[in-house]
Amino acid sequence: MPFFSARGRTPRLAPELDDADLGKLLKRLLSASRLNMAGGTEICVAQMAQVLEPDDLSADRRAHRLSVLAEFLSASHLPGAWARREPRNARALVLHAWSALEQGRGAGRMTDAAATWKTCLLAAELAPEDPSPWVVMLGVARLERYAEREVFSVWNEIVARDRWHREAYLSMLAYLSPQEAGSLGQVLEFVGSLRTRMPANAPCASVELAAHLLQYHSAMARGGTEALLARNHWNGERAARFLDRALATWPSPAFFSHAAAVADLNLLAYALTAAGGPRETAPVFDAIGGKVTSWPWRVEGDPVAAFETARNKAR
Repeated sequence: MPFFSARGRTPRLAPELDDADLGKLLKRLLSASRLNMAGGTEICVAQMAQVLEPDDLSADRRAHRLSVLAEFLSASHLPGAWARREPRNARALVLHAWSALEQGRGAGRMTDAAATWKTCLLAAELAPEDPSPWVVMLGVARLERYAEREVFSVWNEIVARDRWHREAYLSMLAYLSPQEAGSLGQVLEFVGSLRTRMPANAPCASVELAAHLLQYHSAMARGGTEALLARNHWNGERAARFLDRALATWPSPAFFSHAAAVADLNLLAYALTAAGGPRETAPVFDAIGGKVTSWPWRVEGDPVAAFETARNKAR
């Protein structure tokens, strides 16, 4: 599993992004799973709690850590073990529910959506200010094709707690897309309403770019003439204006402060590469520093190889 490298700027899949404490935890969990040592579960649970429960941890940073751990541990017994040990611990419950959601995404359906939903409701009761249980419920509602009113009810609970929650906005974008339950018109309306209200450096600033990528990848997937002309998407007024604005601001170290900023820079580097402007992309790759995200690079095949090819062209 090529998650880790000793050289900081050597391209590598980095689910932790620039979160050093999370990266150390992922290494420990990976080593523990390989060693299968006695008392390993207790040690791992304690280490997870240490990373997820500091009093000074921001809600944005905690959400990032939860989402990464949930995907990393989707096939592990650890989230369930922690939830059983501490059935009134909101963080343990959310991690357990989120890992079940990630496992369901991999399988195409939830094993027990009702149980996961119930776990989220209990977590929400224990930590009423935390949007994370509701973010998981939004994922469950999408995967299980719940009624639109239920999806929007959950969405309203999220934004009432965190106005610019990155994971929630990207999830809602996917729900409104033609590939799921919506249409291109709904995507454009969603992005347009967000553009007029959202601070330029909000955690969900990449939603508009993600929408452009959805349209670009849809054209590529259709093949034929549409695939050949897909690059023209980036020459459109809206896409070109967005890329110019993002290139001028996003790579600055002082612009973004949210936990997934490096993931957003990966999106921007990919889009600029797809648009055919390799020289313009160099500052973005410098800001990324070799920390590769699986999406969107995996669309081109091996994500690390695709990233490295694009970075070499930029240089």
